[in-house]
Amino acid sequence: MTPAAIKPLVTIDALQAIDVRVGTIESVDEIARSRKLVKLRVNFGDHTRQILAGLKQERDEPAEITGRQALFVVNLSPKTMAGELSEGMLFDIGYADGVRPVLSVPEAAVPNGTRAG
Repeated sequence: MTPAAIKPLVTIDALQAIDVRVGTIESVDEIARSRKLVKLRVNFGDHTRQILAGLKQERDEPAEITGRQALFVVNLSPKTMAGELSEGMLFDIGYADGVRPVLSVPEAAVPNGTRAG
């Protein structure tokens, strides 16, 4: 793989505006109307959220990530896709470069809701 070009520079304020937090994936459910999306129920410590992720074509068994901690962008505007509401975004590694995506995970378990950055 040849790494993609580095994106344009951003200010530290722009970077700090993105809220990335650790959450535990409590469930992974099928979305019948979608070829790509699954519905994640994610625990952020003080609340849970429904987050849709395009894992159907990336993993043989999307449910294998149940119980895993991962990084999520939590301050995106909610969006309806395939008739379901998504309240954030799974922060994965590889998709944009055409590499089979993997989860962005903390090195060791941390409390749900812990911020990255």
